[in-house]
Amino acid sequence: MSPEEKVCKYCGVSYLILHEFKAMEEKVKAMEKEMKFYQGSIEREKRLQEKLQSLSQDFERYKIDNESKTERLEYVILFYHLFSLEEKYRKWI
Repeated sequence: MSPEEKVCKYCGVSYLILHEFKAMEEKVKAMEKEMKFYQGSIEREKRLQEKLQSLSQDFERYKIDNESKTERLEYVILFYHLFSLEEKYRKWI
């Protein structure tokens, strides 16, 4: 290949270097796109962590509320049984 065929007639840059430069440009574009994705990932992870913490707090609150209601229900059942026994005892007397 003659030197004229290896170099751009307009700018004088070697076609090999021009090809490598274009390949590098494509890699940079791909990396920029990937970086935007990861930057979004960090923001998404932060939002998810906040949501997880909120849900954990809700869970603990509901758990405590459930325990309280369970305890009250046990008392209601106990009083019901006591009342039933009292009624049965009165019938025997």
